[in-house]
Amino acid sequence: MENAITYHKHSEIDKAKWDALIKAAPNGLAYAQSDFLDAMSPQWDALIAGDYHAVMPLTWRKKMGIRYLCQPAFCQQLGIFSAAPIHPPLVESFLRKATVNFRLVEIFLNETNHSENMQQAATNFVLPLNKPYETIREQYRNDLIKNLKRTEKFTLHYRASDDTDDAINQYEILYGKKLGYRPGDFDALRKICRNWVKQGKCIVREVILKDKMLTQQMAIGLFLKDDRRLYNIASTTLPNGRTLEANHFLFDQLIREFAGQNILLDFEGSDLPGVARFYQKFSPENRPYFFWKSNRLPAVLRWWKR
Repeated sequence: MENAITYHKHSEIDKAKWDALIKAAPNGLAYAQSDFLDAMSPQWDALIAGDYHAVMPLTWRKKMGIRYLCQPAFCQQLGIFSAAPIHPPLVESFLRKATVNFRLVEIFLNETNHSENMQQAATNFVLPLNKPYETIREQYRNDLIKNLKRTEKFTLHYRASDDTDDAINQYEILYGKKLGYRPGDFDALRKICRNWVKQGKCIVREVILKDKMLTQQMAIGLFLKDDRRLYNIASTTLPNGRTLEANHFLFDQLIREFAGQNILLDFEGSDLPGVARFYQKFSPENRPYFFWKSNRLPAVLRWWKR
């Protein structure tokens, strides 16, 4: 199989075939669509098996003249995608091929990419929305139910928006420094989401407080959307919204809106204890994905970190 995997430079990738595979693959993800990769990792190359039977994006950067593989911003998990089942030998073949071309690799593969070479698993909570809202709500934890009842005291309203820039700006202001992303990463996300919102592949939902003549934004979330998932890319609770449980209200109303559809709400994490506790209140499933690191740099350079 490994001999059938070939390296394709960015200009050599047939993006129509690529996107057709990502759409057909049971493990296909929004992050792996070619235009999202173009935005977040403009120079990405690929490993491709056969006639696009299985693919792996190679999201590389260069430092000190050395090309290395790393995870692009806002692309939680990538790795190998295929319409056929993905078995460990196929994963290992792709990984071996990648190390031939890159001496340093630090990336996250997707939840279906299993191999003995994985160094660690990362938490990812998802909530199936294919049942009625009332049935999903019955599984909420008691503290979430309590908090949602508390929101009834306030004049909170949930509404749709198409202002992707606002959602990303709020997220960058509150969390940008903590995440360690570069300013260009947020610019790239703004650009792709402006296009995707027109295509119905990106949605914005916000919670506002209406009090007499005053309207205040309490929380806002930007979500990617495909046929399988809603992806929590950038959700922000503003300082005033924290005391009103606006984040609980936002996700509960999002679940109410999309309940009964055969999609997953992908919370996108998290291994941060506080964030994980919040997501767990909705009784989601943990579908871990996997970190893969390979450092074959010369000994004098192995200290190097990106």
